Amino acid sequence: MAAAVRLLPAVTFGLLSCFPAAKPSRRDVLELGDADFDYLATEHETMLVKFYAPWCGHCKKLAPEFEKAATRLKGTVQLAKVDCTAHSETCGRFGVSGYPTLKVFRNGRDSAPYDGPRTADGITHYMKKQTGPDSVHLQTEEDLQTFIDHYDASIIGVFSGADSSHLSEFLQAAGLLREQFRFAHGAELELGEKYGVHSECVLLFRPPRLANKFEDSVVVFKDYLTIGSLRRFIRDHIYGLCPHMTVENRDRLRVRDLLTAYYDLDYHHNTRGSNYWRNRVMKVASKYSGRGLMFSVANKKDFLSELEEDFGLGTSDGGELPFVTIRTKLGHKYTMREEFTRDGRSLERFLDDYLAGRLKRYIRSEPVPERNTAAVQVVVAETFDEVVNDPDKDVLIQFYSPSCPHCKKLEPVYRELADMLYSDPNMVIAKMNAADNDVPLGYDVLGFPTIYFAPVGRKEGPIRYEGGRELKDFLKFLKREASHSLVIGGSKDEL
Repeated sequence: MAAAVRLLPAVTFGLLSCFPAAKPSRRDVLELGDADFDYLATEHETMLVKFYAPWCGHCKKLAPEFEKAATRLKGTVQLAKVDCTAHSETCGRFGVSGYPTLKVFRNGRDSAPYDGPRTADGITHYMKKQTGPDSVHLQTEEDLQTFIDHYDASIIGVFSGADSSHLSEFLQAAGLLREQFRFAHGAELELGEKYGVHSECVLLFRPPRLANKFEDSVVVFKDYLTIGSLRRFIRDHIYGLCPHMTVENRDRLRVRDLLTAYYDLDYHHNTRGSNYWRNRVMKVASKYSGRGLMFSVANKKDFLSELEEDFGLGTSDGGELPFVTIRTKLGHKYTMREEFTRDGRSLERFLDDYLAGRLKRYIRSEPVPERNTAAVQVVVAETFDEVVNDPDKDVLIQFYSPSCPHCKKLEPVYRELADMLYSDPNMVIAKMNAADNDVPLGYDVLGFPTIYFAPVGRKEGPIRYEGGRELKDFLKFLKREASHSLVIGGSKDEL
């Protein structure tokens, strides 16, 4: 026994030395449970906790990204996990009702839900912003210059002293918005004099890498300072004329109609080259500002899978020239077919056609079927309006994926339903391959099969079918919701 004890350290050391230090390790993710959660959580100023279940598919998908982020954040932010199937008391205490649930803790206290990206890069970027104070205290002009010389924008409050009531309001706003923006403050009015301001103010500095001749790099907040007014000011000015869209900020940018130029953009290694095309977009944007459209640029590689799925862009398409799209807040999509010219005139022609309503929307669609006489009508994106939005027909439509086993199981029941109602002149039973066709707005398809009913007179508010998947269940639903009595096998059935 003594010999075995003496050998154990050497064996353990040999095993550990096989792994490179930079390799993501599950040991970087702290495992917590009912017995030790409160004790261990209080040891960390900032901690991100993942509440999960081992059987959960989304949890399994997140796990490797979470582990990579834990390794990158090691020594800065602690990442932890709680298995809710084994530690239900802790999960219940923090209101966990679905998996995975992520929460930010500060000194052991539940601080806020995590609503950032679920990739290693996104988690790392988001959680780095959670460290340190809500607003950095600046004491000198040198401190201010160091703070604004950053990849992201900066919001800086300049106040007359530490007891300023406006400073208190600013710090509250910083606490609420710190996960999205960078805040700093100073208690010396001299900090604002360089920017032509001699009283208490808030200065918004756009990222130095995005400096350009078309707009100011610094914007001064001039309204009465409240949390709401400051939030609106940041929202309206933070991005400027043509922001750099990233995976992290795309949802905030897409609340408006958005034109985006995708190209080989890399501000970490090639700022000048990245701004070459951005400046050409900005030149055009400055002419079209105020027309209800926002402009942006993005790294094509960061959005390649999205561009392939949403716009049919192949990996070899586009070359070095920007690929330009418009995505409206309603989800309508347009692409610029003409090659991007360096003088910007092709972009202007594209915008003129868009604003005049001359552009045809881009729709990802399978080919229109040559024959469509089966009991279950096949719908593609190009024929959706014609079939499903027919004002004279009630339409039951199933959104499916060819690889979905549940869809295959439903198929004979759905076909039998269609056969029974084939003679009904007021009813259409249809299906659409949602994996290869754009799903229209108003139809929330998150899994397969998803079934909706679009009745006569209510096409803008389709009804999601939530009932059973037996023939009798569908018939009961349609009897209740149909605009006319059902006709089964050629005769009206009173059921």
